[in-house]
This record gives sequence, structure tokens and C-alpha cells, in this order.
Amino acid sequence: MKIVVEKKSLLEMKVDAIVNPANSSGRMGGGVAGMIKKLGGAQIEKEAMAQAPIAVGEAVMTSAGSLPCKFVIHAPTMEKPSEKTTSEKVFRAATAAIELAKKKGIKTMAIPGMGTGVGRVAPQEAAKAIVDAVRNFSDHLLDVIYLVDVNDAIINAFKEEAGKAAG
Repeated sequence: MKIVVEKKSLLEMKVDAIVNPANSSGRMGGGVAGMIKKLGGAQIEKEAMAQAPIAVGEAVMTSAGSLPCKFVIHAPTMEKPSEKTTSEKVFRAATAAIELAKKKGIKTMAIPGMGTGVGRVAPQEAAKAIVDAVRNFSDHLLDVIYLVDVNDAIINAFKEEAGKAAG
């Protein structure tokens, strides 16, 4: 499995699946989720909410509407919308997203800086949690995992943590 770090919008990724750092209700109000809904369509939120509640540590998959990816994996980092979260919950969410991707035969996926927006987790802590989750799945069932964000602090943290993982 290859890990690629790119400063890029999650919403531009032409991959099998992107990961939405969701909440347990499946509501897509703010942050990354709000942008996914705005650009991909309200159907994505409807499909996610139909599968709720989604516990932290679980994930569900929906269509991607008009986004360039095929699917959206909703992996809650918090129970309630806009709730402060932790790096431990980010790790559990990233792990759940990767496990679901493997189960569904996803080969390429993109993960943003989960928990770093409304969840208020520091970029370095979130990057470490996400890269640790990716590192736990070194069995190569996925071809490429892209770690993407538009925030320089998150991209730098991803690069540092991915470098440690490779070293």
C-alpha cells in the first residue's frame, strides 16, 4: 500500500472513496461534511442519516453524488455535530474507514485531517492518529491512501508522521 500526502481539496479527489469525518447522526452541517454535501448533493446526507446512528469506531458508505469519487465513507469522530473530539476518536474513525474500505473492495481512498476543524484536535495529534491507523493496515489490500488537506499545518504534520511510518 502506498501513502501519498498532497495539499489538495478532498472534494477534487478522483478516487474510489473519500472519508467524511462525520458525527453519529450522519448530519452534514459544517466543515468537511458541509462541503461534501454542498458540492456532492443532499442525497449523500440522506443516505448517511438513513444508516444512523453510527457509533464512533464504525463507518458507513454512501454514494458520492456529483463528486468525482465513487463513494463517501462516513466515519464519525464525534457523537454530536460540532462537538470537541480527541485523537483517540480520530484513530478509531480512521481505522473504521479503512476497515470498511477493505471490506467493500476499495483500492484508492482519500482521508482529510479528521478532527482538526470543528473537532479541534491539533494537526500533529490528528496526523499521528490517522497515520497510525493506516500503518495498522500494511497488508496491501488498498493500493493507495491519499492523506489530503488544504491546510499547510495538517499537510506538514501528515508528511512528518508518514515519514516516521516509512522510516
